[in-house]
Amino acid sequence: MHAPPLLVPARPADWTPADWRGRPAAQQPDWPDPALLRRVRARLAGTAPLVRPREILALRRALARAAYADAFVVQLGDCAETFEAPTFAGVAARVDLLHTTARTIGHTLRRPVIPVGRIAGQYAKPRSSPTERVGGHDIPSFRGHLVNSPEPDPSARVPDALRLLDGHAHARDVLALLRELAESGMPPPDPAPDGTPAVWTSHEALLLDYEEPLVRRDPLSGAVCLTSTHLPWIGARTCEPDGAHVRFLSGLTNPVGVKIGPGTDPERLAELCARLDPGHEPGRLVLISRMGADRVRTALPPLVDRVARLGHPVVWLCDPMHGNTYSSGTGHKTRHVDTVGAEVGGFFAAVRAARGWPGGIHLEATPADVTECVGGRVGVEEADLPLRYETACDPRLNGAQTAELAALTARLCGQG
Repeated sequence: MHAPPLLVPARPADWTPADWRGRPAAQQPDWPDPALLRRVRARLAGTAPLVRPREILALRRALARAAYADAFVVQLGDCAETFEAPTFAGVAARVDLLHTTARTIGHTLRRPVIPVGRIAGQYAKPRSSPTERVGGHDIPSFRGHLVNSPEPDPSARVPDALRLLDGHAHARDVLALLRELAESGMPPPDPAPDGTPAVWTSHEALLLDYEEPLVRRDPLSGAVCLTSTHLPWIGARTCEPDGAHVRFLSGLTNPVGVKIGPGTDPERLAELCARLDPGHEPGRLVLISRMGADRVRTALPPLVDRVARLGHPVVWLCDPMHGNTYSSGTGHKTRHVDTVGAEVGGFFAAVRAARGWPGGIHLEATPADVTECVGGRVGVEEADLPLRYETACDPRLNGAQTAELAALTARLCGQG
């Protein structure tokens, strides 16, 4: 079934990009220099859009097909990006991993696969505690390169608003390489307007002082777009229906992702859908399940059923990574490939049991031969984790492990 043509939705009548400030805003840094922050925000507001409204509208149309079981989404990339200078070869390798995963699934599914990268903006991370213990001392937590430095020194952990400009510059450079890749022959998302990068971009829209200045109105369509990324999402720690993040994203034309955990009850999810998708528009909402392998088969079906009964044509994605993290004997955070695969299988079963469409997967993965997740045919064991544990935050699948998960997903798609 094909989705109807996309119309630019009307935003809430009383919405402005800045009115999130009247709501509780979780996970925001305590910026020590308000005057500097104001100057940085003004600089960001004067920049050209990183992504273009016509690209955002094209992604909305593609996701509308996924909402109607006529496409599948593969969202993949680093847990947290750094400010290391991007290279053409490095970006190409990350894009190739995403495209290869998409092709593996698409070959079996025989439907379009929408490639979405966790790229060109994933620089900030929510944290469960404002401090962490390092060397016997409590210091401020590392919140991603957009906020502070990973160096275990209290002075390096002070939030620095100038990093918002660094993040914007880095995202601009990465997007330039993504557009060069498309121009040099790597296929862009299909269908997409001329000049579209080789993948759609996405990141968690966590720091609202960074995101708000990058909102632009398209003079041609009238769409009000967040131009930092094509697909912003809200994490499990910032998705309160009355919170600042939900309010901010509620007025944007972009598609919006929301992480859904085992603690999400159907009524709370119904309220989130009402705030973010009041018009019941296909391609608007992407609900990303991160339940854990032991909970997904029981926790997810009531949520899928509730959303369907309310008439929201959402895209359901499986994040099998975040609900299955544990601390190894070596002290490293890790995930087991078998457990990750078990959640993918449970997700397909749960969504189908509720008569929904398993619309995609969301993986933290890298083409590098890292040893951050255990298991898989490459035989990474816990004792191997220190060999190449290179992530800036959470453990990622390496290229071979990603290929295994892609093959598993393709098999599950073929069983539908």
